[in-house]
Amino acid sequence: MRTLFFVLCFILVVSAITSAKGADTNTVSSTVVTNNTPPTASAPSVVVNNSDICKTAVAGAVQTQILGISSGITVTDENCERIKLSRSLYSMGMKVAAVSTLCADPRIWDAMYMAGTYCPYMGAIGDEAKKGWEENPDLVPEGSLVYKKIEIEQKEFETTGLTDGEKLAKFILFGMAMHSGIVAFFP
Repeated sequence: MRTLFFVLCFILVVSAITSAKGADTNTVSSTVVTNNTPPTASAPSVVVNNSDICKTAVAGAVQTQILGISSGITVTDENCERIKLSRSLYSMGMKVAAVSTLCADPRIWDAMYMAGTYCPYMGAIGDEAKKGWEENPDLVPEGSLVYKKIEIEQKEFETTGLTDGEKLAKFILFGMAMHSGIVAFFP
């Protein structure tokens, strides 16, 4: 029995050593074949060839492992259209109409107002146009910063009844009274 035990232990040790040694020298050869390319979504080409068209092309694509989406559109540049329309009107001799077309942009409206050359109003130009804009403020292009400031000043005048110059004079007078030690109350 003892001999059988030694023989089994010997066989167990030898098999463990040979299997560990065999793992070091084992060579596996395999070939991986990949013949499936991943799907791709290609963005369409949107061509805008004419330089007289105020449009820009935009295209894009997204691809996942399951689904791919692509799209393309054209975007209209309204400022470019406004400039081209104004040039066309000016070249036909319609100068007031050309300026009126540009005045639809609040930046142009503000620049014209600050320069003292007011945008035409219903055929009127100059001070008559200014009066027309003041009487119809709802027609001023939305986003005008100058008109917004004028509107705020008008609201302040309506609430206090004083112009900016009158406010400054009252402030200076009050400051002088405080400096001299006179207690003054202004209504």
